[in-house]
Amino acid sequence: QVQLVESGGGLVQAGGSLRLSCVASGRNFSNYAMGWFRQAPGKERELVAAISWSGASTYYADAVKGRSTISRDTAKNTMYLQLNKLKPEDTAVYYCAGRLSLWESSTYYHSRDYDYWGQGTQVTVSA
Repeated sequence: QVQLVESGGGLVQAGGSLRLSCVASGRNFSNYAMGWFRQAPGKERELVAAISWSGASTYYADAVKGRSTISRDTAKNTMYLQLNKLKPEDTAVYYCAGRLSLWESSTYYHSRDYDYWGQGTQVTVSA
């Protein structure tokens, strides 16, 4: 069992930046592929970014590509999402998710691919 806890959300003006963190506890985090999802009111949960357990492979949704960075620090059992040039449409609850992966370079794109979820952290971007 893996427990995930997000932090770092908040209220920020458009154009600002935030760094979200996801701390994992429980089993060996190093073998888990991870992802960040978000869900805005009235919308479906969507993938923002994903990272393989080795960190060698990453994926970004078009909506955040070029202004976000996903990373992980295995020694700290922590994953990060740096969000820059924030827009009002980035407003959502952001969730981290994880799953055991046998392949060091695999990333996963669908919420159904993940077994563990955090409780979410709210990001609100004002115009």
